[in-house]
Amino acid sequence: MPSIRVPKQFNTSVYFLTFSIKNLYYLFDRQYRWNILTDSLKYCQTKKGLKIFGFVFMLNHIHLIIFSNDIAGFIRDFKRFTAKKLHENIQSTEPNVLGLFSDESGTYEFWAKTNMPKLIETQDFFEQKMQYIHNNPVKKNYVMRPEDWYWSSANPSCELRVDDIYGL
Repeated sequence: MPSIRVPKQFNTSVYFLTFSIKNLYYLFDRQYRWNILTDSLKYCQTKKGLKIFGFVFMLNHIHLIIFSNDIAGFIRDFKRFTAKKLHENIQSTEPNVLGLFSDESGTYEFWAKTNMPKLIETQDFFEQKMQYIHNNPVKKNYVMRPEDWYWSSANPSCELRVDDIYGL
């Protein structure tokens, strides 16, 4: 499936994004891999002006509600940087897993090609996606309440901070 792209006229907007691991392999739940995602997003917040309004990290995908002056550039850079860091982490901790992400030419691909960008144009759509994000771990029976999943904007103790959408 080809990647769905962000239209140029909406490149500076608020989006709901989903990044999935290729073949939906459970990859993030060990070896500090959630920290790779967090560090990259924190960097983008402080150095690239990324605004995060909602997020959840699951075992094989993440959901984000974000704003950037260059959504397409954020997607490209985030996937490239985290893929490099994931490769390094897996190489040093579980090298046998690397074969699951290698093609015939020996190239590694960790992220699925599609990002499922959805432009957020209304308050109702924003709230629906935020509720979806926060309830994702509950729906999967990982926790009983959204705020109990550490890697979520529903958890006030999570180290990844969210931005105020009204500060845009």
